[in-house]
Amino acid sequence: MMAAMSSSTVTSHAPAPAATAPADGARWQDFVTMVVLPGAIWGTSFLFMAQGLRVLSPAGVTFARIAIGLLTLSLVPAARRPLPRSDWGAVALLALLWLAFPLSMFPLAEQWVSSALAGMLNGAVPLFTVAVGILLTRRLPGRAVLAGLAVGMAGTVLIALPDLGTSQGSVKGVLLVMAALVSYGFAIHVARPLQQRNGALPVMWRALAIALVLTAPLGLPAIAAARWSLGPWLALAALGAGGTAVAQVLSATAAGRLGAARASATVFITPVVALALGVVFLHEHVAALSVLGCAVCLLGAWIMGRK
Repeated sequence: MMAAMSSSTVTSHAPAPAATAPADGARWQDFVTMVVLPGAIWGTSFLFMAQGLRVLSPAGVTFARIAIGLLTLSLVPAARRPLPRSDWGAVALLALLWLAFPLSMFPLAEQWVSSALAGMLNGAVPLFTVAVGILLTRRLPGRAVLAGLAVGMAGTVLIALPDLGTSQGSVKGVLLVMAALVSYGFAIHVARPLQQRNGALPVMWRALAIALVLTAPLGLPAIAAARWSLGPWLALAALGAGGTAVAQVLSATAAGRLGAARASATVFITPVVALALGVVFLHEHVAALSVLGCAVCLLGAWIMGRK
């Protein structure tokens, strides 16, 4: 569910242009390992969150995944490279916008909406990124980007529409996911210059540490009150180690070896995996209109990324 962080773009958990031709010497195996695999890992995050909610409150799920992700990323030497003090303020802002706030919204939302729906809505991250960029720069992009944005936003409405008419709780869940996506949209614009100066992994490692502090007031009591059940705790371990750490490493590596545009293709994989896992393992019902909306949303992202 987290979007990918690369040296020049971030996609969810990093949304940007669609795939282009691979860099010279890039192998198909590299694409599978560094693009398909991170997207699949992020796609599993929504299932793992649903499992974690069986033993923990939403605040506990967020705190646990951040703590496990921080511990896992600490094993990567490149993540511990120093950062200039002048960048710490931006890192703290990124910890709030990219980690503490949106990662708190998703488990809250999954109390009212399915993991499949949350995962499909996550595919709209590129659209919110462009919309926030327009707001920040006060400049309209080219026609292709505007067309893609319109198509993608229409797809987002189609995804949410069946659930919006079911109950007040479903509306609340959809709004919580949307709040997370808006936060991601701002976070990407904060992350880009930080990554360009320092690399993705040192920035993410420190942002995780700050996010751990931010989520501790609610997270620690939730951990203390948690129930023990092996399956959900294994899911939380996979959520933290995989979605919050390993996928970040793979995505950052992909940006360097395959190019940022091709690496960002992972955004097209995450919603599909989330949808499939929710239906197969949690027996979630997904309206045909929502599935159509997911396809339309990803079409919009592809149109925006075309050269």
